[in-house]
Amino acid sequence: MLPVLEPPQVRPPAQDRQSTWKHRIAVSVMRLVILAAIIGIVGGGYYLARRGFGRQWRYRVVEELHKRGVEAQIGRLTLDPFRGLVARNVRIFDYKNRENTLALISEVSLDINYAALIHHEPFLNALDVRDAQITLPLKVPNGKTDKAQLTNFRAHVYFPPEQIYVSQAEGIFCGIRISATGQLIKRENYQPSPPISAEEWQRRLLIAQRVVSELQKFSFSGPPSLQLKFSGDLAEIEKARVEVTLRGDRLQRGSYEIRDLSAAAEWNKQHLNIAHCEWNDGLGSFAGRADWNRESDSANFQVRSSLNLKTFFDAFGLGDSLAGLTFHSPPVIEISGSVGFGPDRFRPNIIGHAALGTFTYKSVPFSELTADFSWDGERTLLRDLRLRHQTGQLRADLFDAPADFRLNLDSTIAPEAMRGLASPELNEFLRDWEWQRSPTIRLTIRGKDRNPASWQGDGTIVLGRTRFRGAWMNSADTKIHFADGALTCEDFHVARDEGTGAGSFTYDFKKHEVRVSNTRSSLNPAQAISWIDPKILKTVVPYKFRRPPTVTASGLYQFRGGKNTRLEIKMDGANGMDYVFLGKTLPFDRVSARLLFTTDRLQIIDLRGGLLSGTLRGNADISLARNDPRYRADVSVSEINFPLLTDLYYNYKTAHGVLNGTYDFTGLGSDPRTMRGRGKVEVTNGDVFAIPIFGPLSGILNHIVPGSGYSIAHKANADFKTNEGVIHTENFEAAGTLFSMLGHGDIHFLDDKLDFNLRLNMKGPGLLLTPVYKLFEYTGEGSLKKPDWHPKRF
Repeated sequence: MLPVLEPPQVRPPAQDRQSTWKHRIAVSVMRLVILAAIIGIVGGGYYLARRGFGRQWRYRVVEELHKRGVEAQIGRLTLDPFRGLVARNVRIFDYKNRENTLALISEVSLDINYAALIHHEPFLNALDVRDAQITLPLKVPNGKTDKAQLTNFRAHVYFPPEQIYVSQAEGIFCGIRISATGQLIKRENYQPSPPISAEEWQRRLLIAQRVVSELQKFSFSGPPSLQLKFSGDLAEIEKARVEVTLRGDRLQRGSYEIRDLSAAAEWNKQHLNIAHCEWNDGLGSFAGRADWNRESDSANFQVRSSLNLKTFFDAFGLGDSLAGLTFHSPPVIEISGSVGFGPDRFRPNIIGHAALGTFTYKSVPFSELTADFSWDGERTLLRDLRLRHQTGQLRADLFDAPADFRLNLDSTIAPEAMRGLASPELNEFLRDWEWQRSPTIRLTIRGKDRNPASWQGDGTIVLGRTRFRGAWMNSADTKIHFADGALTCEDFHVARDEGTGAGSFTYDFKKHEVRVSNTRSSLNPAQAISWIDPKILKTVVPYKFRRPPTVTASGLYQFRGGKNTRLEIKMDGANGMDYVFLGKTLPFDRVSARLLFTTDRLQIIDLRGGLLSGTLRGNADISLARNDPRYRADVSVSEINFPLLTDLYYNYKTAHGVLNGTYDFTGLGSDPRTMRGRGKVEVTNGDVFAIPIFGPLSGILNHIVPGSGYSIAHKANADFKTNEGVIHTENFEAAGTLFSMLGHGDIHFLDDKLDFNLRLNMKGPGLLLTPVYKLFEYTGEGSLKKPDWHPKRF
């Protein structure tokens, strides 16, 4: 095998070997420097990403933002390897007053011109916000802070020279997708307008807080969209131009659903113009437009609505204004006008028209309501108001102003249908009425306000068949006059089957009284008196007139505990009446009296009547107080037909003669046992023995002196007292031709008992028996119709 020859090894020179070694060291150092730079850059980036830049850098960015027209404070300034500089926890202030915070932004990316930054030139090119959360701090009146958030916020803001340009900004606020684009001029010599006062700032915050609170009450099937376009000068931001467009498919608030919402508005030169605002709710629609001028602080508007108004008002917390109303078809309302929001007072000037179909108010159904109206904050005008009800129609014109109230009314509606609209006092008065046919009412009223106590006016009322406080009338008509809180019916006429009534009376709502003047009636007193006060009906009912008497009345009658009642009634019953006394009906041929009603008291004065072919006169004082049925009376009778009286009370028809007497008595109600009194009675030209209790004495006398029993006791008299159903006398005396009777005792007229003692005094032949008079004393016992007379001594 041939040997391999190796090339000869040549040793490099020493100088070459030194160069190679230096090169290797340089490469190693370079590698270490690069590695250290990489580690430094990574470490620095990590540090800047985690801890952020220092205060000096944050200050420079804040100052740059200030130059661009944005007043801010940065919590941390960090470095993102992909997004560059990122400002976190950014607080945006009002440019005019740093004490007012406008927003809190979670993070903002900064587009920086680093060359300009190094040379201390404006270095901020743009701001980029992605998926940020913006918090809007809203202070409420109690000092607490209510926060609202703009979520998923994205925006790109450029800063060309002397400009702020928003290419696109969008986010979701209270469920509404908001997008904005526009630009603002920020001049080099920018001078902000004077800052607003703290009070004005708080007012704006309250408005914003109220808007947020109301928006949070909505729910959406899909987010509505709100688009904004703006432009203006930052030095005069109030004069910026802003265009707003709002659209939404379905918005729900409570039980109310808004469909197809569309609105467009523009703010330009401190003037707000809402070009249109429209939506529908399934039953109707709303369309409106408005404008507001900030300098004059006034607005003009025009709306038309056929919405489901009741549900709409309930959803927005305004349901109390329609309490008691139920709409069976959507009301149509058209309103236009202007409103001034001056510092002194609210100054509206509104006109409109309302048309309601079928609706119910406080359970009363109405078929239609139409009216034209206007209002200027102080004065209200309703013109050509027409209200239809199944019972009739009401037409009215109303004017209500300070110290000036006017009402013209023409109605054929049954008043009970209007009770829900009446004042409590009038409502109580209407409760006593019932109409078979609606009355016709025409009123012209003037007053200082809506209180009926201030009303004055005139009118007419025509009634068909009507019932008032339980008593019917066939017809009635009257002229009416309002004055001093009272209703006066002048020259009224009332007709019933039995007669008529006419005159004037005043019903005073303020004093709760009725004033009667020159009223004349041929009506049934029991029915007519119930129209004045049903409480005194029981006092009049016992007087049963055969035909209605002629009654005239004047005076005053008070209700509700009034103490000034004085009502005088004169009554003339030419056809007589019946009156129950001690269980028997007394037939009066004619009767007249004067009745005086005072507080809790009735006085019957100068009562005169024809009774049983004689005459009765008397007076009475009757208590009308509650739980006090006392009465007092005095009666005198003359020439009363004695046979008719004994027939009435004793069913004995053979007596004859006349009765005269007086009787003063008191009692409680209709209970005869409580009657107490005293009187005097005299019978002349009569037959005392015909009275059942004395009849048996005729036979006794005939046995003592033959023939004396047929002598008529033609005269009798006695003083008597009554107490608990007992008539007591101490001096009864009856006289005949041959005898006289002296007696005393008790007649129990309620219990049909007799306890009486008589002594017989003889005349003529009977004088021979004078020494034995005491043997002729008799005692009567038993019943009144069949008494038992027997000698007292045996």
